Amino acid sequence: MNPRYPITGFLPWRGPFMIDVIVVAMVLVLIALAWSLFLVKYRKRYQRHKVIQLGLAGGLLILLVFFEIDIQFVENWKERADASPYYDAATGSGLVTFALWIHLICATTTLALWLLVILRALSQFPNPARPNHHSSYHSRWGMVAVIDMLLTAVTGWAFYFLAFVA
Repeated sequence: MNPRYPITGFLPWRGPFMIDVIVVAMVLVLIALAWSLFLVKYRKRYQRHKVIQLGLAGGLLILLVFFEIDIQFVENWKERADASPYYDAATGSGLVTFALWIHLICATTTLALWLLVILRALSQFPNPARPNHHSSYHSRWGMVAVIDMLLTAVTGWAFYFLAFVA
């Protein structure tokens, strides 16, 4: 255990535990998202797609709550990032801060898009799920949400690298 960081993550860098969890979880989320899209597009498994998407949304919401509690009240990520050549904890400036802002923009729009797409799908599609008049809207905005989720993951990984690996 590193004496400077008494609570350490499980990845071999300076990242806090919950950020390490998010870094790994986003790999799994993207894989599950790709599987869900494959199932709905090529296998026409609409109900399975719905279940996977609701599971992802619920799991990510729970993870986000734990993450925010940890970052806001428990862990001092800025102290850990201070060892990075791309961050100055005294001024809060550097490439790490820029990367974090880009990531937060992507993450916020992803949350808004997912809420929009999921809530509209729940109100517009029958149960069990099957195509209808709402399908083209759902497909278009769902794909925008998927791209935004990919951007959220990539910008999060970039932040992680700049803050805790470099």
